[in-house]
Amino acid sequence: MTTDTESRGATPVLPPVSLDELSLLTRRASTVIERLRERVFSPGTEKRLELTFNVRTAAEMVGRTEKAIRDAEADGRLPEPEKDPETGRRNGYSLAEVNRMRAVFGTQPHRAEGDPPLVLAVQNFKGGVGKSTLVTHLAQYFALKGYRVCVIDCDSQASTTAVFGLNPDVDVDEEEDTLYPFFRHGGPKTLHYALRATYWPGLALIPANLGLYDAEYEFAARMARDPAFILDRLREGVESISDQFDVILLDPPPALGMLSLSVLRAANALLVPTPPNNIDFASTAHFLKMMEATLAELARHGGARQYSFVKILASKMNDQKSAHLAIKRMMDAVFPQDMLAATLKDSAEIDNATANLGTVYELTGAATRTETHKRCRAYLDAVGREVELLARKTWPSHHKALRKEGVL
Repeated sequence: MTTDTESRGATPVLPPVSLDELSLLTRRASTVIERLRERVFSPGTEKRLELTFNVRTAAEMVGRTEKAIRDAEADGRLPEPEKDPETGRRNGYSLAEVNRMRAVFGTQPHRAEGDPPLVLAVQNFKGGVGKSTLVTHLAQYFALKGYRVCVIDCDSQASTTAVFGLNPDVDVDEEEDTLYPFFRHGGPKTLHYALRATYWPGLALIPANLGLYDAEYEFAARMARDPAFILDRLREGVESISDQFDVILLDPPPALGMLSLSVLRAANALLVPTPPNNIDFASTAHFLKMMEATLAELARHGGARQYSFVKILASKMNDQKSAHLAIKRMMDAVFPQDMLAATLKDSAEIDNATANLGTVYELTGAATRTETHKRCRAYLDAVGREVELLARKTWPSHHKALRKEGVL
């Protein structure tokens, strides 16, 4: 029995997709993005940090007793706290007010002037491994602890920029606000022009947008005639602002391009997020091999770089998947000294926060009282504490305290 198609001698094929149809698909995708951003970035919805802390939590954060805080308020070293007019109870303290307490009591965790800032690149040449999630949560962890933090978004996809409340297409000018002008011939001498304060006290951002992708072309065109400029430009920019910060986090694009090479050269520590599955682990193995070859090549051109530490973090870990557990055991066996002890577990809490261009640390109210949130927060805090300890070990001024704490 033959079909009508066979009887006509025709072969059923899909019609080719025309350029007009691709353009239509692109416009529809842009419409979806615009609607999502309209919801998040609509007028009157500028991001604010709504976190508040009771006096007990504030005392723990500051490293002093509740009585010490009340005494400082009574004798004028700290302002009188605002109180609820009906109950007379203290309103919660903001992070800015907690930082003021740290300044009064001398418990700010800042590095000393002679200590090197931690310039940490969260890098993997594969996308979807949790890189931007890790950058944003680490930045906010350090800010909660009272450190001076800068995030430099080096990725033209600008996910980190969006999480910090900026619409990359509207609020960010590639010619004025991103790294792009700094990479151009005759550009600014320092990166101060691009620094933006955020709604997080103590946390600054150098944003990105799609225009930053043009820097790849600028770099490629200039590489042959001026390789030293390409290798050193971002490092010099980071050094130009480093006196203002304790921790500088670099979020590079998920590809081995000129920007990624610049990030490798600018950083003094690396954190490599790796989901424990075969494909991602294989990609990370290739990344490490390529990084070794790349750094060797950079060294041949006078761009040698030593890192305070290079650590692998198991990200998007799901304990319910036997394959994840097996690969994680293998990773621990193969990289016994190179794995972070903490893992970044796969969590719906992170997914839900990211869907609203936010983070787990920004959630308030009833959302923070669920068991899911508490578990997720514990995972994030564990990663943050381990990276914080690694940072403090690079600061000689912290060594006495670390010995006292029994961790050095």
